[in-house]
Amino acid sequence: MKTIFDWLVYALAIAITAYLLPGVVVDGIIAVLVLAVVLGAINAFVRPVLVVLTLPITILSLGLFLLVINAVLILVASAVVPGFVVSGFLWAVAFSVVLSIIGGFLKLLTGADTQA
Repeated sequence: MKTIFDWLVYALAIAITAYLLPGVVVDGIIAVLVLAVVLGAINAFVRPVLVVLTLPITILSLGLFLLVINAVLILVASAVVPGFVVSGFLWAVAFSVVLSIIGGFLKLLTGADTQA
């Protein structure tokens, strides 16, 4: 039950972020829910591998290269999920940053981050 609640909170964060950024378009609630699953899977399986492979450049850039990794993964999700369009690389970076802020705020607000 907690997983479904976390998924719905993440989907809400995606919907709010897409509403705030004009360079990101999500067509409908189904696209938002599918995007939440796809981004969750990408962040669970692909992102850790990329972070380890790019560790030297991440250290040299003081962690800023993680923004590039996140943006690339969002562009990959944009290519995979129908109904989710990102206008370019900078919009993907902005989407990543705003999604992190809104997602963290919603988790704090709903208590979804607590161990149960």
